[in-house]
Amino acid sequence: MRFLQSLNEKIQNKQAKVAVIGLGYVGLPVACMLADAGFKVTGVDIKQDRIDLINQGISPIEGKEPGLADLLKLVFHLGNFEATTSYGALADADIVLIDVETPIDDDHIPQYVALRSACQSLGQVMKDGVLVIVESTIAPGTMETLVRPLIEASSGKKSGEDFFLGACPERVMPGKLLANLRNMSRVCGGDTPEVAETMKKFYSHIVQSDLDTADLITAEITKTAENAYRDVNIAFANELALICQSVGADFLKVRELVNKSPGRNVLFAGAGVGGHCIPKDPWLLAYGAKGQADLKLIPAARSVNDSMPAGIVKILKSALEAHQKPLTDAKIAILGYAYLEESDDTRNSPSDALLNLLNAESIDVVVQDPYVSPYQQNILDCIENCDAVIIMVAHEAYKKLDLLEVKQKMHLPIMIDGRRVVDPLKAKNAGLDYYGIGYGK
Repeated sequence: MRFLQSLNEKIQNKQAKVAVIGLGYVGLPVACMLADAGFKVTGVDIKQDRIDLINQGISPIEGKEPGLADLLKLVFHLGNFEATTSYGALADADIVLIDVETPIDDDHIPQYVALRSACQSLGQVMKDGVLVIVESTIAPGTMETLVRPLIEASSGKKSGEDFFLGACPERVMPGKLLANLRNMSRVCGGDTPEVAETMKKFYSHIVQSDLDTADLITAEITKTAENAYRDVNIAFANELALICQSVGADFLKVRELVNKSPGRNVLFAGAGVGGHCIPKDPWLLAYGAKGQADLKLIPAARSVNDSMPAGIVKILKSALEAHQKPLTDAKIAILGYAYLEESDDTRNSPSDALLNLLNAESIDVVVQDPYVSPYQQNILDCIENCDAVIIMVAHEAYKKLDLLEVKQKMHLPIMIDGRRVVDPLKAKNAGLDYYGIGYGK
């Protein structure tokens, strides 16, 4: 434990050298915050274009991300943060954070290509006494079955003696990266209680909320469970919306009245669930059970939420039939391609799922998104002569649309609102044939 004692002193004096592997939506903001707190930080990423921007003090993350661009510029000019593609730069790191993607395949099996590569590459260069913390969201048991043996094999070092392991899953969302890192609680899972306490001291330099210590498996399962919980609740909201839509009620009004009852919190329904976490983390949680539990609710919720883009196609077909317009002859505009409003993040985008469904029918489709290249054309130019406009993302630009102007630009006046950003009455007064998720006509 002599290494931990020395590391604790370095953390307290901000002399610990920090490395961050993966400079995306998690790694970049946490690296900037640690550099701003006074630590010397080195970031590693495989994308040279991203490294080049960061080393000019320019954020590669677009969309509305309050404070990140300014913070990166500040720590760059202070000389506290530099980025590289070389793992050799991590040879003197005291603390290493791993923030790489952990996707699943079509069979919902975790694909740890990036995590394996990070562990093996780090093991080849890391010094004795380093604390390795995985911030990526992983299936329960991954620290023991994959991370520990990989680092031991590649380094020739013994876990718990020559290096230490921690799991502190990120809790961030695009559009709120810095705010979430600063204000949301974190679970500091260590392979021993002493390691967890060291992690707590380290994260206290940037986190202004609770830092709870735990073991590795508890940290892993807590993160996957919280996103699975949200996914299940979204699925209920989506099914309730479909019921309202079928019987002629308005989901938003029903939701408002249900939520007046103590302890009730029906979430918003929508055209699909996207992002890197919620479509994936429930499957990571389920995978951790290794088939030893007969799971029904989590897979069912995933099925409901994944089906929502197909539900949009069903609404579209019905709306076009009312105008005697075959789906295959229609021109459709999709407004929004990111998975989240005011963001450029397209991971697991429901709009992409919708686009694939429409392309499979050889339908003429145009896409607009103010934050995603190559879809940044003028909105009104995009919808000109379209038979239907489908709003898939609650971008502010879509909330501010002049509905009369929209109607004038369109060939047929069909508007399908997958995020309920438009007032149905205003749309109808503008002459639009309005269809909304959970809105019974």
